Amino acid sequence: MKHLNLNALRVFTIVARHGNLRHAANELNISRGAVSQRIRQLETDLGVALLVRQARGVSLTTEGERWQAAADDALAILETAFAGSAEADDSVTFHLGSSTASKWLMPRMNRFAARFPDISLRTEVHERMLSRSLGRNEIAIWPGSSPDPDRAHNSRPLTDIRLVAVCSPDFPRPESPLGTDTLLTLPLLQDAHLRWERLIGATGHSASHRLLNFDRSALALEAAIGGHGVAMAPDYMIADDLRAKRLVQIWASPVPSGEKLYVSWSRHHQGQRQTGRIADWIASEFDIEETLSPANKKLTDTSWSD
Repeated sequence: MKHLNLNALRVFTIVARHGNLRHAANELNISRGAVSQRIRQLETDLGVALLVRQARGVSLTTEGERWQAAADDALAILETAFAGSAEADDSVTFHLGSSTASKWLMPRMNRFAARFPDISLRTEVHERMLSRSLGRNEIAIWPGSSPDPDRAHNSRPLTDIRLVAVCSPDFPRPESPLGTDTLLTLPLLQDAHLRWERLIGATGHSASHRLLNFDRSALALEAAIGGHGVAMAPDYMIADDLRAKRLVQIWASPVPSGEKLYVSWSRHHQGQRQTGRIADWIASEFDIEETLSPANKKLTDTSWSD
């Protein structure tokens, strides 16, 4: 068999994850044609068909499923090795979701710089939790229903995921506190988590709904700030906007989400002197939030209906 192109394997795993060539091209920042060309070359090198082209995307063949599993495992091993080979202790990488990065981390960059003036911070945003173990000087912040299952990681909870509904202070709405039935009559700004749709389904609300969809929580929140409707998001994401009076909270879910936000870092790279200290700093920011954030002054809606 010919030597395989690792870049083509990586392209294939991203296409397999998305099930769509265009979405993979957007993530890779290359053309759709370039993605298709790499997949065709990989199929030629392997001598098997990996994908079935369909009108609205692609699906994996049986061989494609086998190669996806093998490629994911191999690339995870390589990425962990590369990440763990860095010797410098003056750079730390945060792995986190894009909305957590923009709505929680970015407002705290000055505090991070003041606390760790000699540390260079790098961020990598992801749609899902990393499939590999963290390397030297890497930290992940991610939601979950249980702690990080990777035994190579230290993991600690930061905060409960509490869902709240927010809008612009100028957005016309009935007087607070709102019952769920009244809330669902307003223009709803929904992100890829489909929280509004799940709430509508759980309540059996039968009225027509005005839903405007976004692929990121941060974008839905920005639309709410712009006065376009009501967004639902974890309260840790909106605490800064509440304090700045860009948003007001009008509803809090009476049902616990069952998830927490966790921070994880490697337990095996003992030479990473700063990583544990930075994880402690992250946790301290959430401890401060628990006592200061207006997002935690909960509204009193205790049922799904008015």
